[in-house]
Amino acid sequence: MKATECVPQKISKFMLGSIMLVAAAGLIIIGITVLPVFGFILSVPVIALAIYIFRLHLNDQCEIDLST
Repeated sequence: MKATECVPQKISKFMLGSIMLVAAAGLIIIGITVLPVFGFILSVPVIALAIYIFRLHLNDQCEIDLST
C-alpha cells in the first residue's frame, strides 16, 4: 500500500484530536471566567476524548509493524 493513501486518515485523526483539545481549552477558559465548576467538569471528558482520538490506531495497512 502506498504511504500517500494513509495521509487522509492521519490528517483527519490529527485534526479531530486538535479540535477536541481546542474545545477543552475553551471549556477551561469558561471554567476560569464564567462558570467555575461547570466548565472544569465539562472539560475533563473532552480532554479524555481528545487523548483517546490521538491514541486511536489506524487500519492495519497504515500502521507500522515493528515486529519481524
